Amino acid sequence: MQGAPVIVVNANTKREQGRKAQLGNIQAAKAVSDIVLTTLGPRSMLKMLLDPMGGIVMTNDGNAILREIDVQHPAAKSMIELARAQDEEVGDGTTSVIILAGEMMVAARPFIEKNIHPTEIVNGYFKALEDSVSILDEIAQQIDTDKKEEVMKALQSCIGTKFAFRWGTLISDLSLQATRIVLRRWKYQQIEFGNQEIPGGTLEESCVLEGVMINKDVTHPRMRREIKNPRIILLDCTLEYKKGESMTNMEMTKESDMTDALQQEINEVALMCNDILKHKPDIVITEKGVSDLAQHFLLKGNVSVIRRVRKTDNTRIARVSGATIVNRPEELQETDVGTLCGTFEVKKIGDDYFAFFVDCQNPTACSIILRGASKDVLNEMERNLHDCLAVAKNIYQDPKLLPGGGAVEMEVSARLLEKANKVEGLGQLPYKAVAYALEIIPRTLSANCGADTVRVLTELRAKHSETGGLYFGVDGNTGKIAKMNEINVWEPLSVKKQVFKTAIESACMLLRIDDVVSGIKKKQQQSGRQGGEDEPQETFGDQRDG
Repeated sequence: MQGAPVIVVNANTKREQGRKAQLGNIQAAKAVSDIVLTTLGPRSMLKMLLDPMGGIVMTNDGNAILREIDVQHPAAKSMIELARAQDEEVGDGTTSVIILAGEMMVAARPFIEKNIHPTEIVNGYFKALEDSVSILDEIAQQIDTDKKEEVMKALQSCIGTKFAFRWGTLISDLSLQATRIVLRRWKYQQIEFGNQEIPGGTLEESCVLEGVMINKDVTHPRMRREIKNPRIILLDCTLEYKKGESMTNMEMTKESDMTDALQQEINEVALMCNDILKHKPDIVITEKGVSDLAQHFLLKGNVSVIRRVRKTDNTRIARVSGATIVNRPEELQETDVGTLCGTFEVKKIGDDYFAFFVDCQNPTACSIILRGASKDVLNEMERNLHDCLAVAKNIYQDPKLLPGGGAVEMEVSARLLEKANKVEGLGQLPYKAVAYALEIIPRTLSANCGADTVRVLTELRAKHSETGGLYFGVDGNTGKIAKMNEINVWEPLSVKKQVFKTAIESACMLLRIDDVVSGIKKKQQQSGRQGGEDEPQETFGDQRDG
């Protein structure tokens, strides 16, 4: 029965279908990858971004750049999520993953235009990914993590493309020292690092503490600010009089009742403080508040008090001091008191007071102090340090390295092209496209040096087609071809694997989208009507009920 067409979606909805949607996604992915294209390699450019609050961010860290960019296209938003996922998973390779994903999308354009079904393209891509990962495992080199110089090779390569590289091994030394402290106990678990930025001073003053530092001072000026071998008690409850949970009325019949009620409050706080003081602590740290009365009792017991400490800081103090965080003072036991800290000290640095818990016995947490001339420099150093720490963690968890400088991509590309002839059917074309798309990394590296890209790539292909050409890549400083094992440019296997997986899988996901529906929000819709009187207003409660 032929009738009028049924309109299902809202008239204001924007909709793209079929090839138009697929080509739109490819264009959006390419636009996002073009943003970070010049930030790859040691000769990379910085980006200056103005955030919504008016602050300025100057960085060449792919994730930090894309985090600040506001995009409308859903495919572009998906690409930006990739950088965040890569950063959370392995901490490095955020720029590479965006560039590679964008190139994978562009490589699929000819097939879409020739009406090859996206499923065929995706099958070819997944087959190429499977073979790429097995090639990476095959060419990876095992290293000995007990040898400092072998780990330093990868760490120096990691920050070789960063702003921090001009300070030599400063950041990589800090990262390695911090990772080794934390790995004493948390060997195969998720590792988190805390670092403190203090503007002022020089970068050479940055250091790793064999302990923890927090941005807090003692609560009373007469409390001790320096204690040797302190006994530490950690709490996550308030040291105040607890109010009744329900509404409480007090009837007073004589003039002494008010005094008795106040005395009762004092007794409660005194009892709480006695439970703490009987364990003879030197320092009491709590995540909540401490009343003036509790401070008075604890000061009489010669105890220094620090209050409103963050949960993460409290946990780190527990790791370095051997204390246990307790919920209620009356539950305190002798085994909960921390005695492994050598020195407690409060120092003033700049305008702020900092509490140091240092000289600890075998600490399993540490603080990294970053000093620098300005906030911008410190923020960039902090981003570089984050990447370097992540690489150090990855090396200890999976101690395998690959040659950097685009050598891996060229080797995988050459081997995939060899295997491509064995792939049957239509999937062979996308399989080859992945191999050629991998060349974007060495091509971008040489382009960012101002080298002759075509000549460099042709030469690299020739080197990798011969046996023993695995280590040939682009020297990011000169733009010339060099052996990566001679100039010591390495990358962790876990980072490179994650780059390949994230880039190819996300490209496959975006290529399978054939319909993009985006509706206009209600608020925009109402403002577009310019307040017509005949429109029903949204009401709540009594008005609507009449």
